[in-house]
Amino acid sequence: MALGQKVLPPRTIFEYLTQEEMAKLTLDADMTTLLENRKTSDYYPGLLTMPDGKSFQVKIKAKGKYRRKVAEIPPLKVKFTKKSLAAEGLDTLNEVKLVLPCYDNNLGDELIIREYLAYRMFERLTTASVRARLVKLTLRDTHVEKSRKSMYAIVLEDNEETAVRLNGKEFEQYGLPADSLIQNQAALVAMFEYMIGNTDWDIAMMRNVRLIRANDSQKVLVVPYDFDFSGFVSAPYASPSSESGLLTVRDRFLMHHGMSQDALRKAIQVLKSAQNDLNSICRSKYLSRESEAELLQYLETFFQHIDPNGDVPVRMKVPFAAE
Repeated sequence: MALGQKVLPPRTIFEYLTQEEMAKLTLDADMTTLLENRKTSDYYPGLLTMPDGKSFQVKIKAKGKYRRKVAEIPPLKVKFTKKSLAAEGLDTLNEVKLVLPCYDNNLGDELIIREYLAYRMFERLTTASVRARLVKLTLRDTHVEKSRKSMYAIVLEDNEETAVRLNGKEFEQYGLPADSLIQNQAALVAMFEYMIGNTDWDIAMMRNVRLIRANDSQKVLVVPYDFDFSGFVSAPYASPSSESGLLTVRDRFLMHHGMSQDALRKAIQVLKSAQNDLNSICRSKYLSRESEAELLQYLETFFQHIDPNGDVPVRMKVPFAAE
């Protein structure tokens, strides 16, 4: 190695799993038993096979709160052994999350793709985001002979990996005041959630946000995740928070958590400057053209209601495209 040459960190298992778009993964596990015990935190053995044919022995367990109750297959935490990762020259960060469709039909696939696009839009805005990649997953239930299902799924990087990548550590504190936050990032989160019509998040309650304290700062970074209750996704089971006063997730409510108007206006400018890129992300080849048009129209209603001063209404009623 040449003097002064930077040593790159080893790839993580998240990066290995998702090194190509729409990677084809296969998970063999006793899903029948896992689903019968979905309310527990018990791990079950599994075998995850990569596109190149390499297989890893893993442990899986059900994750999520609401989706664990309503989904045909809940989100899964997938845990690798650190020894097996080291043997492949990978980082020993050994967990990822698999988000699977709530329904075993075309609607389930469409909803998972919409949520994936929300992740990719936020990732376009800032590196302080949860990385998400769409894969094609074949699920084989070893409890049932010849059981085989193919579906879209989202691979999410684990909390610890997000924190390490952002040079920080996971942080937990309920009731965190606004002045403890990195303001520009917190405002961007608030305005992004408003844009996609999501009220299923809360910094003070640590709901659907990861809090990360930078190693060189006392300030806390807010990183959002879980967008299935948003108007952008429009899942049939989704409902707005009771505090918002909204009747449908299609409408918007600004949850600004005491952030300054200046920070919120700066966040709006970030969104406006990225509008073309956000639209491009929504033009996904994995969506129907009808669904693509609906997403683009929904985003357009946000940008149409920004006034010249960069302000938005606290509440915004958004009609369906068909109305």
